[in-house]
Amino acid sequence: MEFRLAGPDDAALLARAAGDVFDHPVDPELTAEFLSDPRHHLAIAIDAGQVVGMASGVHYIHPDKAPELWVNEVGVAPSHRGQGVGRRVLGVLLEHGRALGCHEAWLLTDDSNAAARRMYAAAGGRESASQIMITFDLER
Repeated sequence: MEFRLAGPDDAALLARAAGDVFDHPVDPELTAEFLSDPRHHLAIAIDAGQVVGMASGVHYIHPDKAPELWVNEVGVAPSHRGQGVGRRVLGVLLEHGRALGCHEAWLLTDDSNAAARRMYAAAGGRESASQIMITFDLER
């Protein structure tokens, strides 16, 4: 199995990802936009020519804060779950964040997502009880 960052030439590979790696079908226009944006990053796991795992993130800067890496999501095909694929693609993404000079990485997950919470802890993540997520509906 190969673990690496996706690049602009990987759009066709992402379009053939195994089921349940991404939440929805991969859109060619959004894929091209994502892969061409230098602040968007996608670590992938490839098995037999098919993407079976991914971790996506965005590094961002702010006028008064050190660079950070926001981990958007981690997805693994059901056929490859429980084999460390999620932890490994997350590791590729975190290492890339270090190389970019990010001082911290963070993510959000649901309280009820026990499998993800175990994987994040196994990857060295620490849960914070002091954070509250606020959402805004921008489609109204």
